[in-house]
Amino acid sequence: MEGRLSFDHLLMRIHPAPSRVLKLSTGTPCVFIVFDLLVSEKGKSLVELPLRVRREALDKFARKYLSDNGMVRLSPVTSDVTVARKWFHMGVGLDGIMAKRDDLPYKTGERTGMRKIKKLRSADCAVGGFRYLEKKQLVGSLLLGLYDEKGLLDHVGFTSSIHADERQSLTDRLKKLIQRPGFTGKAPGGLSRWSTKHSLEWQPLKPLLVAEVQFDHFTGGRFRHGTKFLRWRPEKDSRECTILQVKRENRSALNLL
Repeated sequence: MEGRLSFDHLLMRIHPAPSRVLKLSTGTPCVFIVFDLLVSEKGKSLVELPLRVRREALDKFARKYLSDNGMVRLSPVTSDVTVARKWFHMGVGLDGIMAKRDDLPYKTGERTGMRKIKKLRSADCAVGGFRYLEKKQLVGSLLLGLYDEKGLLDHVGFTSSIHADERQSLTDRLKKLIQRPGFTGKAPGGLSRWSTKHSLEWQPLKPLLVAEVQFDHFTGGRFRHGTKFLRWRPEKDSRECTILQVKRENRSALNLL
């Protein structure tokens, strides 16, 4: 979307109806980013070659075959740490960079010789609800919220990194705050192909508690991955937990490519 990444739009392509997929691919086309070449144009396997050689082959392949319409692009690559640090701090909606050893062959199904280096940040969130553990009446996860520009509390994700020895006391504390509606804006979602009846059940809370959580990626109005609970913020008013904390510089991620 205008060069910005949208994981939600990409997920829409996961659909059993080919006609729906075709319509979405036309309405919201995506860019395919190539980062490796495992078979040559003549059908020869390259998986046993080191990454540096495969990348050279990929560059040659791209110059010869990739069109200039911008829909298929090469991922940027560098061996200069200074350049990598610049990419890491560009603030273009990426959640980090990949570091790979260039002397290793391709390892199918493994993460040998590679590491994803994520840009970790933290945010203070209002706790608008919670879910119980599946088989116990103990808190399993906290439902996190941020206030939007209109002052409505939107559900933006969850955190489940709660110490086992703290679950009972936290459950007792949360039960005293149960009160509808919990979230006044976007609430936890409905049934989907990935959810179960139990996973939808949640208890709304009067949003008085503020939790600081660590996260690596925020897109489409929510934390893309689970967050890590850091600490409670009793000195902070929950109304201060706004969406402005997670907004990033509105720059196109495609400028890197």
